[in-house]
Amino acid sequence: MNEPANSPDHQEAGFENHVTPRETTAASQVRSSMTVPPDLVVGLLGSADENLRALERSLAADLHVRGNAVTLSGEAADVAMAEQVISELIAIVAGGQTLSPDAVRRSIAMIAGADNESPAEVLTLDILSRRGKTIRPKTLNQKRYVDAIDAHTIVFGIGPAGTGKTYLAMAKAVNALQTKQVTRIILTRPAVEAGERLGFLPGTLTEKIDPYLRPLYDALHDMMDPAAIPNLLNTGVIEVAPLAFMRGRSLNDAFIILDEAQNTTAEQMKMFLTRLGFGSKIVVTGDITQVDLPGGAKSGLRAAMDVLDGIDDIHFAELTSADVVRHRLVSEIVDAYAKAEQPALMNRSQRRSTRR
Repeated sequence: MNEPANSPDHQEAGFENHVTPRETTAASQVRSSMTVPPDLVVGLLGSADENLRALERSLAADLHVRGNAVTLSGEAADVAMAEQVISELIAIVAGGQTLSPDAVRRSIAMIAGADNESPAEVLTLDILSRRGKTIRPKTLNQKRYVDAIDAHTIVFGIGPAGTGKTYLAMAKAVNALQTKQVTRIILTRPAVEAGERLGFLPGTLTEKIDPYLRPLYDALHDMMDPAAIPNLLNTGVIEVAPLAFMRGRSLNDAFIILDEAQNTTAEQMKMFLTRLGFGSKIVVTGDITQVDLPGGAKSGLRAAMDVLDGIDDIHFAELTSADVVRHRLVSEIVDAYAKAEQPALMNRSQRRSTRR
């Protein structure tokens, strides 16, 4: 349940915002005023009022700001919605987080949804901090994905490019290593190329494979001291390797991430999942719309979604275009392709409904 920002818990966070009783100004029209703590006004409105403009574009109620007072007018339901949104945004700013127009839009989407989740709780969940940069979920589905990683032994993060499925899993892995929940991190990918062959690439096998693993190295450098990474790699505390290198092993006390899992075969996926050892956690990430397997082979990720659905302690977290945290156009591109390729790309709930 959403908690109003002037509740006792939010007051303890260091602010109290006041909402005046609503006035009826015309038939079905109301007006209310909110007082924003003076030290939070700039953070709420944003640089050059960019957050205010995002609010004006996204909310049906009319907003007027003067000093630290926000006046809202419009239909009663629209004003109530605006009050809730602004209260949540004040709570986010009071928690020390920088507010952006994207965060404003995501907060409004959460409140408008049917899940009744608090944006302040979603957007202030810290996963990992380094040099003043904090990695947090940016959408409700991302938070549910992160929570699922905490709650389950095997989690599948399935969604389009830009939804943070690999990056958030990496952050959870680094956090687990730093807090001694595991003794090592294993990052792996299938070496399947889109339209190229490894044999035609120059260099040794390691040099040929390196481009496929580079995104994992890049994420590591974002999350850890780059000077420490070579030693962690040399001692095996962190291992970055192609999926083929996992065969025949039993992986204990490890946080294991399989990235680009849509490019596994069913046999490879079974091989990988059965590497699970004691004290370990597995996160499998992939995008079923981006399969690069040759000859039309069925993706091992798709097969796993069918075969493993319903098994206790295995969770499927599905992210959508609404969870894309890249450029706005990425989300629209994802939606356009999904629409063009339906029904092949239906999510699990849609597939289930067609079977009934």
